[in-house]
Amino acid sequence: MTETFTLIFDVDGTIADTERDGHRVAFNQAFAEAGLDWEWSASFYGELLAIAGGKERINFYIDQYKPKFVSSIPLPELIYNLHASKTSYYRKLLRTGSIPLRPGVERLLKEARTNKIRLAIATTSALPNVTALLEHTLGVESISWFEIIAAGDMVPRKKPAPDIYYYVLEKMNIQRENCIVFEDSHHGLQAALQTGLKTIVTVNDYTRNQDFTGATLVLNNLGEPEKPFTILTGKAPGRTYCDLKLIEFLQYS
Repeated sequence: MTETFTLIFDVDGTIADTERDGHRVAFNQAFAEAGLDWEWSASFYGELLAIAGGKERINFYIDQYKPKFVSSIPLPELIYNLHASKTSYYRKLLRTGSIPLRPGVERLLKEARTNKIRLAIATTSALPNVTALLEHTLGVESISWFEIIAAGDMVPRKKPAPDIYYYVLEKMNIQRENCIVFEDSHHGLQAALQTGLKTIVTVNDYTRNQDFTGATLVLNNLGEPEKPFTILTGKAPGRTYCDLKLIEFLQYS
């Protein structure tokens, strides 16, 4: 593996379990602040995750579940305001330290940096959410670890469209065969596969039953030396946690 190799990370559900106890809670707080009696339960939010993007999720919810809802301001403006409020609440939650990184993430990032492996982020999450998560889990300096943080509305279409991955490949001037992607969901995997990128999936409570056909490796998490991962699909001969040796094996297999 050369120094031109790149690891590309999704964020929500991949780097940290942010959805149930982070974004969902923040959405509900934003709704309450706006005087709306909307409440997204943990199970219902799992269904809403089929819609990529926070603003898109609110719009879908209104269209499908609140068709008679009338707003005193234009709907696009309301959705924008709700999402901005939600982002503010989410960042407050991050500052409490209640949303830790998933197993193996910090270890792998630091190993990659030690070996001068390039790092990037490709996510549908808003940029302020990404930087806040990094700042409050890995420190402010960690934002600079990633050459590109492709986030939110930087591309026309969100996952499962491949736009965000094409954007990263173009901006970093890298070849798809020299990359490994880390995702947690079917939508994320589809986006990566359409770009021709090998993908390691680490499932979570919301995604464990999704279809990951085409993934290079599917794990419960990246694992730690003292807490090995569980392989759900694929091969990782002789490895009990995801490190650069495993990634090199996957690159050439």
